Amino acid sequence: MSDGAAERVVLIYADGACKGNPGPGGWGVLLRSRGREKELRGGEPETTNNRMELTAVIEGLAALKRRSRVRVYTDSQYVQKGISDWIHDWKRRGWRTAAKQPVKNADLWQRLDALALGHEVEWHWVKGHAGHPENERADALANLGIAMRTGHGR
Repeated sequence: MSDGAAERVVLIYADGACKGNPGPGGWGVLLRSRGREKELRGGEPETTNNRMELTAVIEGLAALKRRSRVRVYTDSQYVQKGISDWIHDWKRRGWRTAAKQPVKNADLWQRLDALALGHEVEWHWVKGHAGHPENERADALANLGIAMRTGHGR
């Protein structure tokens, strides 16, 4: 890349959480680049775990101010496989599944797709709740996002 993005690598660790599914949900993101870190979190009063997993990655990418090389780490196979594999067929079929049903969370998938196109992104799956420090931090931020919405544990 000629715009300097090749030198800048941003690591995004993203996680979503939900108390009940559906129920109050939260998302958390840890961004790292050039020795600096930034944490983001938020939540929704009534949502699903998959929506929060997607929202975490969306918010991480949306926080980037310029085109970058990005490595996204998620413990959600739904997100990792969806953006790497399934999305191509969904788009080809007009956001329909193989069973001709509307793709769930199409609004978020479309937003994620648009954001990802603005960067050079590698998608990585990590096992959740397995002691991966950055994934554990993203999970803690997601749970803080729930607490922000429910008024508990601020």
